Amino acid sequence: MEKGFFYLVSDIFESRYSITDRIYSLLITIQPVFYPILALVASPGAIEAIGSCWDLTQFWPISLCLLNTLTIVVLSRRKCGLSTCVTRYLISMATADLLVIIVDLILRQIPIAYWKAFRFLVHVRVCNIHAVLLFAVTDCSVWFTVTFTFDRFVAICCQKLKTNYCTERTAAAVLGTVVVLSCLKNTFWYFMLNGKYLLSNSPWFCWGRPGVRFSLIWGIGEFLQYLITPVVPFVFILFFNTLTIRYVLVASRARRRLRGPNSGESGRDPEMESRRKSIILLLVISGNFIVLWALHAIFIVWFRLSGLIPSWNYPEFAIGELGYMLQILSCCSNTALYAVTQTKFKQQFKEVVKAPFSLIVKCTQRRGI
Repeated sequence: MEKGFFYLVSDIFESRYSITDRIYSLLITIQPVFYPILALVASPGAIEAIGSCWDLTQFWPISLCLLNTLTIVVLSRRKCGLSTCVTRYLISMATADLLVIIVDLILRQIPIAYWKAFRFLVHVRVCNIHAVLLFAVTDCSVWFTVTFTFDRFVAICCQKLKTNYCTERTAAAVLGTVVVLSCLKNTFWYFMLNGKYLLSNSPWFCWGRPGVRFSLIWGIGEFLQYLITPVVPFVFILFFNTLTIRYVLVASRARRRLRGPNSGESGRDPEMESRRKSIILLLVISGNFIVLWALHAIFIVWFRLSGLIPSWNYPEFAIGELGYMLQILSCCSNTALYAVTQTKFKQQFKEVVKAPFSLIVKCTQRRGI
């Protein structure tokens, strides 16, 4: 592995290879290291929270699965100072991200990166079921972000609607609807794909059923797949964030005029400070989705249009490989970017992490007595 990596780096300067071929080869070389590290090593947010408790050199890395599980446990305790509505959305987002890590990163990307070790999967005919689960949990992860963005838009910009909409019951109904629609939409692929794995990072990692790969039904289904996730979420998130930012800016100018220079209030405005923090956190989680999903979205749309328009060239596969890597990174970091930045969440996270070790210390001390 080491020899191959340094050989590839030195080979970049060889003129007989194009720059896209060099990038593609480099990404293929990195993936067998990148995906296991992503699955095993904690995110920076968790490292920061844990590092404040113990010396990091004495702490074993925790997996992203464990990180998301701890996030769900911490949020479920409802001691983070968040509203019940926001808590419901964050728990759902953490759960969806956990499923994406399991179904996509561990069960799809790692076998593709180590395809020689996972050749036996071609004899395990469950790829169409795997595809339905993968597309469903990915849709849930993406659309939970959209529903959360809309909820924050209502909470900040629509005061009259806020009382009735921003409730835990409404959030549960919205999230449940997203889950049901995602499962129903992606059941379609069970009948379009067969159970044989392709073990390739193409948009479809299963073999298609005979006679349907280039049919009109397949084309319509693929078009809707790309349109619903992630094109429409891109539009919704940008639209609601634009309206929210515009509202906050207008409200900020109005409050400054009302306070005035002679109002005697020289300190900070608590209301605007709260709104500013909400906007920053909202933009962080939405911006994370847009930036890390953009390349993957461009590739799959370009790839499909190239098959429909003869004059278009197919996109470079280096774009696709990098897009897949960034998409997985987005799903792994989505919840941590919002929740770990909350002070109370950090404190609760520390308590949950410390709890088993404190219990062990107490039991040891009792036995020593």
